[in-house]
Amino acid sequence: MEAIDQFDRQILALLQEDASLTAAEIGSRIGLSQSPCWRRIHRLEAVGIIKSRVVHLDRRKLGLDVLVFAMVKLNAHGRRSLPEFAEAIQAFPEVQECFTLMGDMDFLVRIVTHDIHSYERFFFDTLSQLPGVQEVHSNIAMSEMKSTTSLPLREIPT
Repeated sequence: MEAIDQFDRQILALLQEDASLTAAEIGSRIGLSQSPCWRRIHRLEAVGIIKSRVVHLDRRKLGLDVLVFAMVKLNAHGRRSLPEFAEAIQAFPEVQECFTLMGDMDFLVRIVTHDIHSYERFFFDTLSQLPGVQEVHSNIAMSEMKSTTSLPLREIPT
């Protein structure tokens, strides 16, 4: 794990909230000049702590009203090719996240679609057709209590 100090934590906290902030803006908020702040940001990017800077879109305002959590179980033969499933799932823009699980199911997949019919088409035409898929349990989110990409930086050991 890469060592980070209090300035790094403050930089990361600000960038998690607004990645468009400049090094000068961040520096002025945390008590650093622009150059040292820029060097810290560049180092955090170089070591991979900052993976990317993106825009967080509101899926509902774009008409992507359905959020599905699908739990996928591969058949015994399919489990030998977990990497093949993991690679195949990368190609689908509806899939926002995919996690390998321990337990009865092999994958948890977060999927967004326009409506239930769109998910039904994705399920029958795509997800259930992937190699080794034995069963899929779909859970449709009714409401969203919390959604964030911000990590709990206070939990990081110093």
